[in-house]
Amino acid sequence: MPRHSETKFLPYSAQQMYDLVADVGNYPKFLPWTAAARVRSITDKGDHQEMLADLVISFKVFREKFGSRVLLWPEQMKIDTEYLDGPIRYLESQWSFKDVEGGCEVSFAVDFEFKSRLLQGAAGMFFNEAMQRVVRSFERRAAELYR
Repeated sequence: MPRHSETKFLPYSAQQMYDLVADVGNYPKFLPWTAAARVRSITDKGDHQEMLADLVISFKVFREKFGSRVLLWPEQMKIDTEYLDGPIRYLESQWSFKDVEGGCEVSFAVDFEFKSRLLQGAAGMFFNEAMQRVVRSFERRAAELYR
């Protein structure tokens, strides 16, 4: 069960970074291995929004679609994701954003497990490097959008 977490300081506002991560439909423009994204629905739940979204992940011979429930908490500046369907047994991730002097603090954590032991073993070999690459992709996208 690979897990990864990290916290970074970035020279952008917490709102800018929250908006960037919440914009799931644009992930294929900058996120590695993301071939397609589709937002199925967004439902207002009062204190948060619930987004149902599909991502198509493509890496070498591996190409799979999976669905997620994304909970957007704008007041708390948090985004929680949970897995709905596809090749993964489970996936949970959390993003949080906090304004600090000169920018914001972004925290990211993910925990997941593939259904297939073969895929789980392969993922375990490069998981931390892959997650660091994902976080760097959000950083680069923020630099493109906000500088």
